[in-house]
Amino acid sequence: MNDDLEARYLAYLAVLNERRLDDLVHLVHERLTYNDEEITGRGYRDMIAADIAAVPDLVFDPHLVVVSGDRVACRLVFRCTPTDTFLGFTPDGEPVSFAEHVFYRFDEGRIAAVTSLIDRWSIAAQLRDRARPSR
Repeated sequence: MNDDLEARYLAYLAVLNERRLDDLVHLVHERLTYNDEEITGRGYRDMIAADIAAVPDLVFDPHLVVVSGDRVACRLVFRCTPTDTFLGFTPDGEPVSFAEHVFYRFDEGRIAAVTSLIDRWSIAAQLRDRARPSR
């Protein structure tokens, strides 16, 4: 069971990385929660599409995946160059690196709940450090 769920989760990441967002309908419930807020599957797709539009080189790179029952926990690492406002930050044209710790609950093989914690502090620190004048 755990191997099946891990394979399903990795297939979900492949859909994101290959920009096949219309295929999310097979992997995400029509109604789900994202950080305890109820959204539609279409709203979830649109949220990811907006991130990809702001960061064309966004790659969902799993560094740790843990499966237990109907749950998946993952540490995703991103190294990317935002070209538009992303996560509330104005890009400076340089790459940023950050992690997301995300927890999923699956129901009938599809994502029913997502809890995400993105390391925004790390992004802010990188942008702040680069904005400081050189001495």
